[in-house]
Amino acid sequence: MFHVVFVEPRIPPNTGNAIRLAAVTGAHLHLVEPLGFTLDDANLRRAGLDYHDLATLTVHPDLAHLWTALLPARVFAFTSHASTTYTDIAFRPGDVLMFGGEPTGFPPEVLADPNITERLRIPMLPGRRSLNLANSASIALYEAWRQHGFAGDTTV
Repeated sequence: MFHVVFVEPRIPPNTGNAIRLAAVTGAHLHLVEPLGFTLDDANLRRAGLDYHDLATLTVHPDLAHLWTALLPARVFAFTSHASTTYTDIAFRPGDVLMFGGEPTGFPPEVLADPNITERLRIPMLPGRRSLNLANSASIALYEAWRQHGFAGDTTV
């Protein structure tokens, strides 16, 4: 399946929603420290409902540890500072969908990291700064999963 990465997330409910997203899609959620909360935060637990035990979650102390765990996978960094849209990519199982933390996105050194295969954007109307982090991850992950016929879905 796919890997979803949040680099330095700050808002617990967004990560809780991503835990739910990972649980219902089979994606592996990776969090890169520092986190703006603890994993036992009540808001994180509430947003994740009872899906925490159904999700695959790994916390990495830094990007170097993330790269060790995931490379040589293709890494797509989602940012408003990109010209390629996420729908222009033919995603492959094992791809990494990476998102910066709220409210500032990626630190500049992350976007310059040579391990990033490509920077992608999710289209928005002019004058809008960003989408919610969990919503952005959902949009991207469901497109990647859709391209593979929602492999593993047994609800149909």
